[in-house]
Amino acid sequence: MKHKVLIVDDEQSTRKLMKEALGMEPYELLVADSAEKALEIFRKEPVDVVISDEMMPGMPGSEFLALVRKKYPDTIRMILTGHASVEGAIKAINEGQIYHFFTKPCRIYDLAITVRKALQQKELMKKSRQLLRLAQRQSTFIDEIEKKYPGITRVKKDDRGEILLDDGVEEDYDALIHEIKSVLRKETREPRKREY
Repeated sequence: MKHKVLIVDDEQSTRKLMKEALGMEPYELLVADSAEKALEIFRKEPVDVVISDEMMPGMPGSEFLALVRKKYPDTIRMILTGHASVEGAIKAINEGQIYHFFTKPCRIYDLAITVRKALQQKELMKKSRQLLRLAQRQSTFIDEIEKKYPGITRVKKDDRGEILLDDGVEEDYDALIHEIKSVLRKETREPRKREY
């Protein structure tokens, strides 16, 4: 599935330049000439990255990105402005939690690299959340096994590192192994929810 990048700028020349800059990348590019039209796109489909101009008729970019942050917090937000001011940068960063602040004219190469790095970071965060959920499920499973078979998680090893079993508990371990296999079979049959 291609990542979706939304370009929001009231100047057609800037939208065209940014589309050219990102056109060689494997993204689905979406464009809007106002914050209002961009919000319509957000309502229809998920967006991975949004790059917005600051100075636009209607809603300014920093206000738009603050709204995106509240409604679509997983979207990476970047701002582009030809009228950079310290106050504007601080407002955009604080209210919209901007990933990157570009000044016009921005270098095409920098834009492409920054979007690529932002999407790599987003993918790492997604994988991190998946691993965290897996670790939580495994921890819950281990807690349940420990309740049924007290002491099972405390492993004794000999001098060579081999696991030692207590005398007379092989039957309990056979039941445990059977239970673990059935849980693993169940997990591999259940369809996983897709994440976006």
